[in-house]
Amino acid sequence: MELRHLRYFVAVAEERNFTRAAQRLHIAQPPLSRQIQQLEEILGVQLFERDSRPLKLTDTGRFFYSHAVQLLAQTAELESMTKRVGKIERSLSIGFVGSTLYGMLPKIIRRFRAENSAVELSLQEMTTMEQIKALKEGRIDVGFGRIRHEDPSIRRVVLREERMIVALPIGHALESAKPVLSLHDLIGETLIIFPKAPRPSYADQVLAAFHDRSLKPHRIYETRELQIALGLVAAGEGISIVPSSVHGLKRDDVSYKELDDPNLVSPIIMSMRMLDESEDIRTMLDLIYALYVEERMAFMPPPEI
Repeated sequence: MELRHLRYFVAVAEERNFTRAAQRLHIAQPPLSRQIQQLEEILGVQLFERDSRPLKLTDTGRFFYSHAVQLLAQTAELESMTKRVGKIERSLSIGFVGSTLYGMLPKIIRRFRAENSAVELSLQEMTTMEQIKALKEGRIDVGFGRIRHEDPSIRRVVLREERMIVALPIGHALESAKPVLSLHDLIGETLIIFPKAPRPSYADQVLAAFHDRSLKPHRIYETRELQIALGLVAAGEGISIVPSSVHGLKRDDVSYKELDDPNLVSPIIMSMRMLDESEDIRTMLDLIYALYVEERMAFMPPPEI
């Protein structure tokens, strides 16, 4: 059994379709089918229920999948870490969702660069789900996102829970209605959510907040990203629920109001490969908590790493 067998198997298991898996792997479908058959012959077991549509894993297949993804992640991690060790100057590649730029992330990056000049930092904007894939493939070393997604190959640290607030156009009736608003106050409005795709995303956190309280907005307007959402709010197209750090983005045409429920939060999550315990990642995590203390910001208790 070779690594390519594992990669091919994981692709088919995740896509649940040989055609899509072949496209993902950039190979033709017949060779992919032969490789999966060869893998089953090597193991002496059946990994897929061939008659099911979409394709389903057998019990044995599910067991094999859980371990195959970990092995592939460890291989990518070993490759990435070996490359770093072999370089005179260390490097650390960071993935981030756009909304984290309005919080502490820029200050974290500046402080890390100032205190760790031997480490070359690179930044890539990507969704939380893209970060998880990039971590497993060794393309990034750390990710900052907002989605709670479990993956056996990824270690997640919830840094803090950021309160959600409401963005309103200047002069909106709710702006002066009362000091603090509730979601119930917003159901008659057009709710502008972001990002439109890919999902799951921050948009799903906002929609879940309404759903969990048996509330339904009058109308939902999906848009690509935060800046467009705020532009539409300013134009009077609706209101939007945004992370509280966005309040620092000063606009003359948008006002912000607090929400009355302390459970309306969006987490800031730092993700890394499960077995990656490099000194640089430990240093970054320590620096983040030190900055939170300096700024007197509430944060989740540090995990034992």
